[in-house]
Amino acid sequence: MQLFYNSEIKSGDKTFTFDKEESKHIIKVLRKQEGNKIHITNGLGFLFISEIVLGLEKKCEVKINEERFFKPTNFYTHIAVAPTKMLDRIEWFLEKATEIGIHEITPIICEHSERKIYKTDRAEKIIQAATKQSNQYYLPKINEATTLNEFLKKNHSGQKFIAHCVETEKKSFANEIIKDNPVTILIGPEGDFSSKEINLAVENEFIPVTLGNTRLRTETAALVACHTIVIQNE
Repeated sequence: MQLFYNSEIKSGDKTFTFDKEESKHIIKVLRKQEGNKIHITNGLGFLFISEIVLGLEKKCEVKINEERFFKPTNFYTHIAVAPTKMLDRIEWFLEKATEIGIHEITPIICEHSERKIYKTDRAEKIIQAATKQSNQYYLPKINEATTLNEFLKKNHSGQKFIAHCVETEKKSFANEIIKDNPVTILIGPEGDFSSKEINLAVENEFIPVTLGNTRLRTETAALVACHTIVIQNE
């Protein structure tokens, strides 16, 4: 099944018209014709099974024949991760985490961050493409970048963890996860969190954890954390 994403389509709509750019892609690039089926999601759990009734490059209109709603998962995965110096590495994480089933991502700027500015425009497109590719009906939320200090000031429900490499007492992340609960985990930059940041996170009730026996790159650690949460909730 080829899945299309559009945030404008709503539950109860009987017809829907794609914008010029998407219409051109559907009709000219994908060579869809009137009468062809189109599967659309709005990223909010809905699947709209539709049929093309007007197939023009500048205006592709569909009739919605069936609407389905898929319940969200009982658990919730929120990963706050420091953007890597090389953008392709953090973009790899965004793509793969979306395929696995992440719910929310917050880029955090830390003391040791080599990348101090991160814009989410391209990240949103990557997440949308990965959502469609993996046939998922919930679009992960990508927040604007914030400092770790500001992130810690916010109220985060459920379990809270910080994964770091400092040789201190840490618990096993996999063993600490409680099924069907929200989980927020902090993943630091290439230079890891500073001692001050770790202490501040602990003061804000984030539990120090280890993700395994090896030292992982930032984007690998974030993906391992995401996958671990999904596995522990199966």
